[in-house]
Amino acid sequence: MRALDEVFHRLPQSAFRRRFRLAAADQAYLREKGLPIVLEHARDFVSRRLAPAEPRNEGKQTPFRGHPVFTAQHATATCCRGCLAKWYAIPAGRDLTASEQAHAVAAIARWLRSQNVEGA
Repeated sequence: MRALDEVFHRLPQSAFRRRFRLAAADQAYLREKGLPIVLEHARDFVSRRLAPAEPRNEGKQTPFRGHPVFTAQHATATCCRGCLAKWYAIPAGRDLTASEQAHAVAAIARWLRSQNVEGA
């Protein structure tokens, strides 16, 4: 599993990854709910949509809009098992361990904090 510092050093080199920003509605949601609640959602999304060995709709399981965590997942390449394998060296085809799930959530949290939204 690659260290977050290494991944976050590489992410800006991807034109696709660096284009993501939180929409005004997502910023408002993050301010209203606060980071701890949003990260509870992140843990749930990762557990249900990313952790299974064969996630339903693999490669398409993370919407692009509708929740700040979804935007963060695309920005941090924690959106699907293929991206986890490519960016984080976390192999596909098996359930994610608790440590790997926590690593994905830590990446999401780091990116959300970097967006300079009050309350994040």
